[in-house]
Amino acid sequence: MNDSCLEKLSEQTITAPELISLLAGYQMLPQIYRELLVDQAIACIECSPEEVEQAQQEFYTAHSITDPQQLENWLRLNNIAPEQLQGIATRKLRLEKYKLATWGHKLESYFLTQKSQLDQVTYSLLRTRDMAIAQELYFRIKAKEQSFADIARKYSQGPEAQTGGLIGPMPLSQPHPQLAAKLRASQPGQIMPPTRLGEWIVIVRLEQMIYAKLDDSTRKKLLNDLFQQWLQESLQQTLNQASKKLTPSSFA
Repeated sequence: MNDSCLEKLSEQTITAPELISLLAGYQMLPQIYRELLVDQAIACIECSPEEVEQAQQEFYTAHSITDPQQLENWLRLNNIAPEQLQGIATRKLRLEKYKLATWGHKLESYFLTQKSQLDQVTYSLLRTRDMAIAQELYFRIKAKEQSFADIARKYSQGPEAQTGGLIGPMPLSQPHPQLAAKLRASQPGQIMPPTRLGEWIVIVRLEQMIYAKLDDSTRKKLLNDLFQQWLQESLQQTLNQASKKLTPSSFA
C-alpha cells in the first residue's frame, strides 16, 4: 500500500452503521459481543489498591513499558485514554474474581459430575488384526520372554509402535469407551488378554491411573469451563437478538 492510500485511509470517516456493516462483513461481531458481555459481567467487580498496583505493574512488564514516555507512546498508538488504563490492566483479575464469585460455590458438586472426565490414565497398547498372533504375543509378554515395549515396537500395527506401545497420560474419557471401562477396572501392571475392539485385536496393560483431585489447577479449569458455558449461551442469545435488528436496511 503506497503513501497516498495510507493517507486516504487515515482520513476516512466511518459512520456507526458503516462500522457495524464492516464488523459483520469481517465476521468480527461475535468477538465484539463476547467482549461486551464480559465487560458487563465484571462491571461491578472491584479490586483493592494493592491489586490495582500489582495488575498495572504486570501490564507494564507484559508490554515492555519501563517509563512514562513509553506509556504515553503506547496509549497514543492504541488510541487509549489514560483513564482507561486501570480498567484494561485489571480486566483479567476482575474476570477471575467474577468467575469465583459466580460459580465458586458450585465447584464441589460440579467436580463430582465431571470427575470421570478428569481422571487420567497411562497405558500400554499393542494392536493387530490377527487373533492367533495376538494370543502368542500375549503369552510371550506374560512369560516375560520379551518386554511389552519391545514387542509393541516390533508387532503393533498402530502409531503406538513408535513409543513402545505407551500412551498417555491422557483423560480417561478419550480412549474407546469399552477400553476405558476395562482400564478403570484394572490394577497397575495388569495385562488384559487379547480383546476385540472394532477392527483390532488389542492387548492392553494399565500403567498408571491418575485420579483427579479438586486442587487449585482443577478449580481454575472447572471455573473456566462454567464461565465458557455461560458465555457461549449468552453470546448465542445476543447474536440471535442482534440478527433480527441487523437487517440489510440497517446499513442503508
